[in-house]
Amino acid sequence: MNYQERLKQIKIENYIWIIYLGIIILSYCANYYEKDYFLTKKEKSKRKYRKLNSTVFIILIIIYSYFEKEAINSFKTKNKSIEQQEYDTLSLIASTLVLISGYIFLYIILKDENIGTEIAFN
Repeated sequence: MNYQERLKQIKIENYIWIIYLGIIILSYCANYYEKDYFLTKKEKSKRKYRKLNSTVFIILIIIYSYFEKEAINSFKTKNKSIEQQEYDTLSLIASTLVLISGYIFLYIILKDENIGTEIAFN
């Protein structure tokens, strides 16, 4: 990868960091509604919690898809050292697993109407 391509990636990653700040705020709000639901059993709080968490994980899946695409492109790059190919392979595996986990968490959020499963994406 040349420097211009890498600088373009860094610029996109900087936008993603800003989106992550929004995700933190949405997640904090979701926790508020989750707590409110458990204390009061208000259905409105449960719906807001589920909607916020769904929104967070849809956004995360979009972001993780971007990183998956970048990992695939890096993996396909020719003329690199064996060591760099190994790192690119590991990066691709890790990106794929993170993307899969995002889909699994989203599935749980959409299906678990009783919000009985803790969704903590670390």
